[in-house]
Amino acid sequence: MTVDPGNCTVEELARRRQQGEAPAVLDVRNDEELALASIGDVIHIPMPEVPERIAELDSWRDQELVIMCHHGMRSMRVATWLCENGFSNIRNLQGGIHAWSLQVDDTVPVYE
Repeated sequence: MTVDPGNCTVEELARRRQQGEAPAVLDVRNDEELALASIGDVIHIPMPEVPERIAELDSWRDQELVIMCHHGMRSMRVATWLCENGFSNIRNLQGGIHAWSLQVDDTVPVYE
């Protein structure tokens, strides 16, 4: 049985971070993207490395984990893959770091 990932808006994540109740965030962008813009306090595993580094995420198998990327497409692929591999509370950050920059924190650079 496959569990589909849920969604998380940038506003919800920002609010929860402010309240100190935020879930862990897995950023699946590459190193260069992370250097351009980030929200801090994330687990960073580039998308191509997730399968080989899945053991690093074992402690989140049953806890909420939000997956993020640039616009939300790569993170949705990773979120779906994690659900298919035994993770039960995975959410995709809608719009990714781009939406975060536009809707939450305009000090985080927008990039192409």
